[in-house]
Parts: sequence; C-alpha cells; structure tokens
Amino acid sequence: MRHNPLFASDDPSVVRELIAANPWAALVSAGPGGLVASHYPILLDERSAELAIVTHVGRPDEEVHDFGEREILIIVQGRHGYISPSWYAPGATPVPTWNFTVAHCHGVPEVLDADRNLEVLGQLVEHFERHVDEPLLLDRERDARLARGTVGIRVPITRFTYKRKLSQDKDPETRRRVIERLRAPGRYHHFELAEEMERELAGAE
Repeated sequence: MRHNPLFASDDPSVVRELIAANPWAALVSAGPGGLVASHYPILLDERSAELAIVTHVGRPDEEVHDFGEREILIIVQGRHGYISPSWYAPGATPVPTWNFTVAHCHGVPEVLDADRNLEVLGQLVEHFERHVDEPLLLDRERDARLARGTVGIRVPITRFTYKRKLSQDKDPETRRRVIERLRAPGRYHHFELAEEMERELAGAE
C-alpha cells in the first residue's frame, strides 16, 4: 500500500478502533502452493496489552496456510466508496477517487490449543449473537465436537500500515459537497461514509 503521510497513522489505537468496528478480515499467507487468502471474523485479544487478534479457520485451511514461523498479512477494511469529481467545488482538480479506511496488519500466528480455541469460538459467537433478539450462545460441552473442525489462532500484530483517505487533500468546500452527495439518494449513496468524512472535517477545522 503506497505511503502517504496525509492519510497515514502509526497509532495502534486507530487500528484497534477499525478492527472493533469492522471484525471481518482477509488472512493472506505465502503457503507451500503460493499465496493463499481466507476470510474470517476476527476479534481483538482483550486479554493482551499489545495489539493482537484472535480468530479461527476451518480445517484444512490451517494446512493450506501452513501456519508456523512465517508472517501472515491481515487486511481489515472499513467503510469505502466512490467519489465523483462532478461533486467538487469549482476550481478543484477534477480527478475521480475512492475514499476508504484500511489497515494491513502483519504478525506470526500462534496456533491455540483446543481449550483456548473453544473459548475464542465462544467469544466470537457471543460478540455477534448479542445483537439478535434471541441469542444462541456456544455451549462448551455441546459444541466441543464441532470446534474440533476448526483451528484457533492468535496473531500479535508486530507491524501495520494504516491508511484513512477521506478527502483530506481537498478544500473544505469540496469536502462538504462530497459529504452532501454521499448523503443524497443515488447510486453512490453512502450515509456512513459521509458521517466519517463529517467527523474528519470537524476535527480539521
């Protein structure tokens, strides 16, 4: 990912916030057969003071990724959307772009034992089920057999690249116009992205 200081941050707290709000990630590794990518829900490891995530993969994904001493890449993406130059203020350079927030996190995965894997599965289920009317939580005895079909991993994030591109390189009038158009009905309507841009603009003023 190309570095641009205007959009970058080296603050681990912003990566934590991104993961907490967008707990769906791509896990990329260089396996024996070449590059491999899988997609799984992730959680922050709240037990640890360091930035780390926990998740699981279904068997035999752990063999495909060949988890061991090699580093893997975890891509976490926030809200994103197309930005048309037709929305810009007069005089602004008419170049189309895409606004987004993303983190590329690197670390060596630690394979969890069976008990810790079952615990992480329970945390994942609870995290998402708590938002439904009648949550169905994991039962350790009942679901231990199903858990054997998964492999839990913990990945301490040893380095990351974070990019938050929300039209910070544009003038305030253009940024307000883009926010208005993202809020309006249409093909590129994206209310949540507009809200993020609004907060970013307010912080800059």
